Amino acid sequence: MSRIVSGDEGTFPGLPNRQRRRLVLVASLTLVLLASWLAGRAAERWALADLRRTAQAALALQVGALRAEMQKQASLPLALAADPEIAAVAGPAPAAEMVARVNARLAQVAAATGSAVIYVIRHDGITIAASNAEDERSFVGRNYSFRPYFRQALADGAGSQFALGTVSGRAGLYLSRRIGETGGVVVVKIEFEGVEAAWRQSGDGVFVVDARGIVLVASDPAWHFATLRQIDEDERRRIREALEFGEAPLTALPLHPIEGGMAGLARIGQGARPARTVLSLDAPIPGTDWRLHTLTPVGAAVERERVQAWIIAALGTGLACFGIATLAGRRRRARQRLAQAQARREELERNVRERTQELTDANRMLRLEIEERRRAEAERQQAEAERERLGRELAQAGRLAALGQFAASMAHEINQPLAAIRSYADNAAILVRRGRGDEAAENAFAIGRLTDRIGGLTRQLKGFARRSSPGREPVPLAEILANSLELVEARAQAAGIALSAENPAAGLRVLGDGPRLEQVMVNLLQNALDAAMGGAAPRVSIQVRDLPGDRVAIEVRDTGPGLPEAIRAQVFDAFFTTKSDGLGLGLAISRGIVEDCGGALSASDDPEGGAIFRMELAKAPGETAR
Repeated sequence: MSRIVSGDEGTFPGLPNRQRRRLVLVASLTLVLLASWLAGRAAERWALADLRRTAQAALALQVGALRAEMQKQASLPLALAADPEIAAVAGPAPAAEMVARVNARLAQVAAATGSAVIYVIRHDGITIAASNAEDERSFVGRNYSFRPYFRQALADGAGSQFALGTVSGRAGLYLSRRIGETGGVVVVKIEFEGVEAAWRQSGDGVFVVDARGIVLVASDPAWHFATLRQIDEDERRRIREALEFGEAPLTALPLHPIEGGMAGLARIGQGARPARTVLSLDAPIPGTDWRLHTLTPVGAAVERERVQAWIIAALGTGLACFGIATLAGRRRRARQRLAQAQARREELERNVRERTQELTDANRMLRLEIEERRRAEAERQQAEAERERLGRELAQAGRLAALGQFAASMAHEINQPLAAIRSYADNAAILVRRGRGDEAAENAFAIGRLTDRIGGLTRQLKGFARRSSPGREPVPLAEILANSLELVEARAQAAGIALSAENPAAGLRVLGDGPRLEQVMVNLLQNALDAAMGGAAPRVSIQVRDLPGDRVAIEVRDTGPGLPEAIRAQVFDAFFTTKSDGLGLGLAISRGIVEDCGGALSASDDPEGGAIFRMELAKAPGETAR
């Protein structure tokens, strides 16, 4: 018989068992460390590449947003320069009443457009009218003939300049336009504080430089008027003479590229705090000589991916080593069993010969059974694939149906403010012809509010497509009711339906999304008007009730036919409607909106006749004591 040989001797012949185990352990640990290091490097490269793609997309969005903000104000100087009163003010010896009137108009235009200040300069550089004429730091009477934007407008008809205000001390973009034949100039100043605040909230460093490399707009105020490259003395002298940036020292921005790393990697200084590694990207801003730079932090994203790769690689390699060791142990035990069985092999061979026929038959049956199982497995896999395909198709159909429902609701809700806009526009035309300008202006402001309403509805549609969760914030209940009544009041008057509403407690606010809650109220009021129409003494009313706890109820009552039990059971179901031309989506979507805001929407029969739709909402914190 052959000698039984242990597995350890077969793996490391000539070494003691204990020493062989130590070598195996050291080799396994080395393999785990090497795999973790390689995985960490690969994960770092992947994370940086993914971060670059994300940063490039964010850069394009930032450029588009800033460009849109600048274009919004670009045509304002041209329009103001063509105004006859502004041209007259820029001329010789304007009347004081006209100057006061122009000051008031400029203040209104500045407030409506979001401009920082609008002012008119005579041909000699003296400011004659300004939107901040009533402020302590008014521009009126100040000489701006030294400003390049003033000289450019006189020479070429238009000019622009980014500079620090000599009176306000605030930086901004000055857009100028020559006024007709008077030789005066109208100037609009744009400030970018809102853009900078949005940049700070994004978490990335963002700044804009001009063709000289001077930082003009930045998410970090410490970067203002820093430079990306050295400014020579001649250029510094020209900047000081034009008072572009006040006493700013124009020091270098602490942005240092990392040599030998991925393109775009740099380190940005943070004053007393340690410098951080960022991915620096830039792109031109169309229509200007400016460039927008983004500094996306690298540390957290790369470190997270690296640690995950280390853990995964360590676990995978460790399991692989454990599996190999397990297989080696099994092989060792198998060799031992074979060696022990060798002595009995002759006896087993005799038994094998006697059972050869039996085993042959059993083997044939086994092959048939294996073939049958293979067929069954193939059929199971095919059925599983078919179920997955059907599941994907059903999910897609569900998404399309939900989007179709919401789009139909948006079209229904947009038609309401559009009808109100038309009514306000017709009334404004009549009021203008009658010389009632103030009332016509109120109609114009109402049209503006309804336009914002339509914008809010379209933002809801986009928010639905992004599947964003609705926000909950304190909103005045009186404002929700007033805006909703404003949309349906004209229809109620035309139909001869009495429309009334209780005033909520002064200052009462509820938690929710204001435009979406207005959408719910408008839908409930429209349904109530439909129900009450055609009845004797039709009436629709809104009642506000305090509930136990921090909640409030808003009830919409009508004098219609009411809600039978069969209809109440399914009135909030999608596609259920009692109207011949209805879609059956309004109440289903309304209930979803109210529940998203943390409230509840229910329907009941009014014992006095008609129906009651009750919307319960949570009061904003601090409202309980009112």
